[in-house]
Amino acid sequence: MSGGVTEPEARALVARSGRVLERIGQGDLAWGHTSARDAEGRGVWTKPAGAGFDEVQDDDVILIGWEGEVLVGDGPRHVEFHIHTEIMRARPDVNGIVHTHPVHAIALAATGQPLAPLSHEGCQFVPPDIARFTATTDVINSRERGEQLVDALSDRNAALMIGHGIVTVGSSLGTAVGAAYHLERACQIQLLAGQNAMASTPEEAVAKRTRSKDRFYHAWTYLDRATNG
Repeated sequence: MSGGVTEPEARALVARSGRVLERIGQGDLAWGHTSARDAEGRGVWTKPAGAGFDEVQDDDVILIGWEGEVLVGDGPRHVEFHIHTEIMRARPDVNGIVHTHPVHAIALAATGQPLAPLSHEGCQFVPPDIARFTATTDVINSRERGEQLVDALSDRNAALMIGHGIVTVGSSLGTAVGAAYHLERACQIQLLAGQNAMASTPEEAVAKRTRSKDRFYHAWTYLDRATNG
């Protein structure tokens, strides 16, 4: 599937997505990044290394080719560009990716507990249990590690990266941002509730997810309006 965005759209979308993630508490100084698939198939649009989510303007956004070359823009690439190039290379259904380091998701992943459908947010990811990337807790700084992340993610919409953060994907970058919001909130609720909390049955969880297929997109449109006007 094509589904990529043009250069002006990509620049605006990556910049706006960063401001939203900063607003919802998923900023981490200059770390973390989002990406949008290029409409011409050249690679992925993403923010440059060294810039915080809240700092990035449209003109700062760069285009990275499939082998990591900076094709458009002057900024340096993130060392973890392989997260974006390898997932989009393997998943034609994915047009947007978020990688952040949210506190509650990292904490829950470290406990080894399965994610439970304690809330509407949790039901968007389980059952079955959310994907987990355990090949390394270090950065994804090679194509091999990017491919390992692809294998862990499989056809899912998100993965916990143990000792590191999260990755969420979507048919658009906005949808991936909505997924990142929901995943962090689901993890926060579970940590607050404790291990003996009552959860939805698997059947109820699947029914909730089926009824709310556009939930991530609607979360994005609200957050985008509230943050960017």
